[in-house]
Amino acid sequence: MRVSSAVMTHPVRLEQARDLAARLRLDGLALDPDPDGPPSALRTALVAWAAADARASHHLVVQDDVSAPPELTALVGRAADRFPDEALVFYTNWHARNGGAARLAALAGATWVRAVPDEFTPSLAVCLPVGTAEEFRRFADGSTERHDDELFSVFFRARGRMSLIAVPNVVEHIGTSSINGHAAQGIRLAVCPMDAADAAPLLERGRVLEEPGWIPYMRYGEGYVRLVGQERAADGGRGHHRWRDALPATGLAEEAVREAVVDAMPKELAADVAHRFGWAFAEELWIHCLLLGRQAAGAARRLGDGPGGPPADALARMREAAVATAGPAGLPPERRPEAGPDEVRLMAAFAWTAVSEGERLPQE
Repeated sequence: MRVSSAVMTHPVRLEQARDLAARLRLDGLALDPDPDGPPSALRTALVAWAAADARASHHLVVQDDVSAPPELTALVGRAADRFPDEALVFYTNWHARNGGAARLAALAGATWVRAVPDEFTPSLAVCLPVGTAEEFRRFADGSTERHDDELFSVFFRARGRMSLIAVPNVVEHIGTSSINGHAAQGIRLAVCPMDAADAAPLLERGRVLEEPGWIPYMRYGEGYVRLVGQERAADGGRGHHRWRDALPATGLAEEAVREAVVDAMPKELAADVAHRFGWAFAEELWIHCLLLGRQAAGAARRLGDGPGGPPADALARMREAAVATAGPAGLPPERRPEAGPDEVRLMAAFAWTAVSEGERLPQE
């Protein structure tokens, strides 16, 4: 496989983009063709996808506000060789539904997960077969949509196949500014950050979770559940279902969840989390991770033990990385800066008690 590449950027970040392209040895820059016009990531994305080399099999587009290791293009090339016909996504936001799917997959021992159809496709680092890149460019040309991540999902849904998301993230978002209007979301980081040495064998030999079932996720301090088939709702599935309202569709009774809270939630850890972030958040985080552990255990059983998989220690570090982001990702944006290293460790320890208890909940 031969992968060409481009960094999509705006003149206000030109030096940052040049530095990124040089460090990662990417082929070039794709500049916003109308930098004084209304903000539009899609406008620049069309330039980036049109930059695919005719001699390449795949094309990688990276946004300018990321960090990544020098091995990125090699990792992407090997992933494209393994999945030559797939759209591959190498970064996922820690608080999105797709972030919830990736966190669940990590706990189940999968290193790739199929994206959900009712949410934007994270577009900070995407690799497409060159034919698919050209199809997307033609599909998007003339669209009034300004968000490339939203239009990606419309495109993939029409094709009947969503992207494959890399669970270990070697690409990380940097900064909190947003040319395209996302600054209100605050700190936005990867769901499962890992270094390239661990990520390489995971991405090359790890299993794919095609259908995670219902997906617990947190946003703005509250727990939600993405239901199976939610995309068929009248609103396209974009609505958010609080976990209490969604429970009847999951096969779990609220009584079982409440019993677990009373019997198994560690009081001292809960009090420490509540002291920093409030009791309501502590309880929501624990229940979210309880549901996450339950779903991950079921997914792991469905996946089974595949031969010749990646190293067990790398899989364990992937699980740790995914759980470590659950707490800070679940906080409201204005409170995420309060989650320093000590708070992250505290919330991770608290989250693991819930995941472990969730693994013991009955399956459907």
